Amino acid sequence: MRKFHIPKNSPTTSKSVRFPNDLIDQVEGAIRGTDCTFSTFIIEATRVALENLAEEGEETKKE
Repeated sequence: MRKFHIPKNSPTTSKSVRFPNDLIDQVEGAIRGTDCTFSTFIIEATRVALENLAEEGEETKKE
């Protein structure tokens, strides 16, 4: 399983997504003082989550 890291910005397409206020506060705290935007953080978190789901699916197939 790949570990999460705070990424640098990359090209993106705009999408509108609603987040709970407490989650926004936590993300903003995590990226404070870094060269990472809220969107870039969420994109990386989503990539890691999708990779984890794929790995779990592969492990389930082996069982």
